[in-house]
Amino acid sequence: METISARVDGELITAREGQTVLEAARDHGKYIPTLCYLKGLSATGACRVCMVELAGTDRLLPACTTPVQEGMSIRTTSPKLEEYRKIAIELLLIERNHICSVCQSNGRCELQALAQSLEITHVRYPYNNPRLPVDMSHPRYIVDHNRCILCTRCIRACAELEGAHVWELSARGISSRLVSDMAEDWGSAKNCTSCGKCVQACPTGALVEKGFAPTHMEKNCEMIARISASRTTPHHT
Repeated sequence: METISARVDGELITAREGQTVLEAARDHGKYIPTLCYLKGLSATGACRVCMVELAGTDRLLPACTTPVQEGMSIRTTSPKLEEYRKIAIELLLIERNHICSVCQSNGRCELQALAQSLEITHVRYPYNNPRLPVDMSHPRYIVDHNRCILCTRCIRACAELEGAHVWELSARGISSRLVSDMAEDWGSAKNCTSCGKCVQACPTGALVEKGFAPTHMEKNCEMIARISASRTTPHHT
């Protein structure tokens, strides 16, 4: 496989042909924040948190979907990128109800952790806070639409790993909602296998398991990568 040379934050790195900027940077210990990306799932570039600067252009590029090319010079951190990421996180925070103190994922939420790392103590825009339903119809799991950031990680985990295709996005823009099957209650979704992969993939408290108090819900996103790797690694007899 062809090896590509590029620079990330001034450091010369090598990458494999077909790798994205995010994959190559992480292979060399470079941190780029993400929300919609999850190793083992296809990348969509939905959250725009992983944007990086490319020398020679004023455009910001999503690291998770931009392939590495020979001679690239990438910056993963700068005042411009930090401000852009703050805006992206603030817009997510105002669009739904993210009151951390009563959330099962409090202390283990990727959105919360990223906001803290960017030192976001308040938002500069009016809150939307629509009143959205909490679906508790499933015997094991809950979907709280108030905490969904529409990252589609659950959709991809269900489709690409379990093959059940239970989840999809409905409507557009600010009216977008996560729906199961034909917009039925989750408990009525005939295709659901109750595997829990969507719950483990969720970065917030939108998808959680019943029976956990706030701050007690733990998720194992590495499980997704392990399952994906086991399905793509050839088995020898």
